Amino acid sequence: MGLRSVEAISHLLMDGSHAELTKALQGVHRYPVARPGYIVVTRDYLREDCGMRLRERLMSFDDPIARRDWLARERRIKGLGYKESSHFLRNIGFRGYAILDKHILRSLAELGEIVSPDPPATRTRYLETEERLRQFSRRIGVDFDELDLVLWSMKTGEILK
Repeated sequence: MGLRSVEAISHLLMDGSHAELTKALQGVHRYPVARPGYIVVTRDYLREDCGMRLRERLMSFDDPIARRDWLARERRIKGLGYKESSHFLRNIGFRGYAILDKHILRSLAELGEIVSPDPPATRTRYLETEERLRQFSRRIGVDFDELDLVLWSMKTGEILK
């Protein structure tokens, strides 16, 4: 759904109105009215904050945790929590962030690395679970940035990236 949505609205991302984005997402995205609102608010904020020079803004953080915190906690960046912020940062080349989706959490619980596969509901829990994954990665000798992909592919039977 995500990839189809991006294809449907890519030509509208920089300047499309809420109405234009909604129309383009009809039949493509589960929330064709709500998501455009997220895009418009976030786009307006990024223009104001960094002139849409997002990579430069992200590179300005010395602390990788602060970088992700900015994405996940800035109220005008809509729709990103810790998992989605980690995913985005990894997709654009930043390392050291765990993508703790349901497949990874189930795997970690099955392996006895965490008690429950429930998604971390707070920043503190996300960071604690991420650290457990990091420690597990060191113990088994698999690169941290690759381990969640390995665990994910074991659960889903596919590799997307």
